[in-house]
Amino acid sequence: MTNQPKKINHTNKAKRGKPLKIKGKRVVHPIRHHSKAEVKPISRQPRSSQHSAPIFPENKPPEDNDLIYGRHPVLTALESQRNLNRIWITSRLRYDPRFHHLILQAKDNGTVIDEVEPKRLDQITEGANHQGIAAQVAPYAYLEIEDLILQAKTVNDPVIVVADGITDPHNLGAIIRTAEAIGAQGLVIPQRRAAGITSTVVKVSAGALENFSVSRVVNLSRALEQLKEAGFWIYGTASTGSEPIHTVKFSGPIVLVIGAEGEGLSMLTQRSCDVLVSIPLQGKTPSLNASVASGMALYEIYRQRLLNTHYLDKLQTFSLKK
Repeated sequence: MTNQPKKINHTNKAKRGKPLKIKGKRVVHPIRHHSKAEVKPISRQPRSSQHSAPIFPENKPPEDNDLIYGRHPVLTALESQRNLNRIWITSRLRYDPRFHHLILQAKDNGTVIDEVEPKRLDQITEGANHQGIAAQVAPYAYLEIEDLILQAKTVNDPVIVVADGITDPHNLGAIIRTAEAIGAQGLVIPQRRAAGITSTVVKVSAGALENFSVSRVVNLSRALEQLKEAGFWIYGTASTGSEPIHTVKFSGPIVLVIGAEGEGLSMLTQRSCDVLVSIPLQGKTPSLNASVASGMALYEIYRQRLLNTHYLDKLQTFSLKK
C-alpha cells in the first residue's frame, strides 16, 4: 500500500472554471461563479462613530409636505383662521400672549394641540428653525385662473405676477412675499417643471400667502391668452431683445412674467408677451436672482403709478385753487 497524500476538498474555495477556450486569436474567459461560502466583506463603521452622525443629515425640512413652522408663519395662519389639522408647540410658547387666545380658538375649531419638548419639534421639522412651533395644514387651495382674474379686477389697474419655470421654492417664496407686500393681486405658476406651494415657500413668504392668491395652470400660454382677453398687458422680463424697464410706460391692468434663473423665459412664453423689458446692469454680473428681478420690476411699476397719482393730486389741487 503506497502512502499517497489525500486530496483535500476546499469547500470555501471558489469553483474553478473550465480551461480557456481559444477562438482564433481571441481568448474567451469563462464566467466565474461564486460559491455560497464566498461572501463579500461588509464594511462597518467603527463603534465610536456609529452614533456620531446627525439624525437628520440634510438638516432641512421636506419640500413637499403640509408642514409650516416658525412663529410668524404659524401666527399668520392662526390669525387668518386657516384650517390647521395639528399644532406642535412648546409649553413656553403656548402661554405666550400672542398665541394663547389663538391656540384656544384653534382647539375649539377642532385643531389638535400637542404640547411638546423642543427636541420633538427638531424631529418633526428635521432640524429646521422652528422657533418653538409647527403646524400641519390642509393642502394649499389654488385658485382657478378665471377666479383669479375676477378677483384681481375688483381693484383699479391690477397687477398679476406670472412665474415661468421657477423651480427653487426659496425664490418662489421670496417672489410671493415681495408681490404681496408691494400690492400685486396674485400669482400664476405652471403645474409642470416648477415649484408649487410647499412648506418652504410658506416659510419664506413670511405669511404673505394668507393674503395672496395663487393659481396653478396646466398650460401657461393659454393662461396668458386668457389674461390678454381680460384686458391685461403682458410684460415679460428678458435680457435680449427688450426695452429698458425705466423707458416703458406701465398703465392699466398688467401681467409681469418672471423667468427662471439662467434659462429665463421660454420662447413660447416670450411669444405670448406684448412687451419684453430688461433691467439695465452696470456691473460684471450678467443676471439677477429671479426674486430680486421681480422685486425691482414691480417697484418700477408702482413707482410710476405713485408718481402719476401724486401728479393728478397736485393737478386737482391746482384746479381747485383757480
